[in-house]
Amino acid sequence: MNKILDINSFGLERATLGGGCFWCLEAVYQQISGVQLVVSGYAGGATLNPDYESVCSGTTGHAEIVDIYFDPNIVSYRDLLEVLFVIHDPTTLNYQGNDHGTQYRSVIYTHGDAQKMIAHEVVKELEEAGIYANPIVTQIEDAPVIYPAEDYHQNYFRQHPGQGYCMAVVAPKLAKFRAKFQSLIASDFQ
Repeated sequence: MNKILDINSFGLERATLGGGCFWCLEAVYQQISGVQLVVSGYAGGATLNPDYESVCSGTTGHAEIVDIYFDPNIVSYRDLLEVLFVIHDPTTLNYQGNDHGTQYRSVIYTHGDAQKMIAHEVVKELEEAGIYANPIVTQIEDAPVIYPAEDYHQNYFRQHPGQGYCMAVVAPKLAKFRAKFQSLIASDFQ
């Protein structure tokens, strides 16, 4: 299955975000109107073609990320970032909840100068608003090589909603998103 879209021919843009387990992020971003595809994957490490086990070992340097292909005429890049800062804790270095390690870091991989500028603006606005008790540690970096995760990680929450981690961790993040961003939810998920 080819998971990478030709974004130019469809008028899409690409966002690559990390904020803990990719199953959580994927479940949320799949429900946003204008998002055409969400691919769970790995980015930011030194190992070529990493797999889940090696990334989880913490030795590859990769973060679990989601690669989001979206229609900017329907949902903005800023909207996607605002969702990220609600569904994860951007003040914890290398962990989210019980998930610990550099693979769970808070990171925004930008695709171009416009995204980099917006990412820095959003972080600055959040810091100035004093929303978080601790400083934001989210890294903002140019997008590196991105590797799609194994097929069994794709659409994980949709395929395994009753799995323990999904019920305890993914579902509450999804509920938090749905409560705060009702206007962004695609009609298929209303």
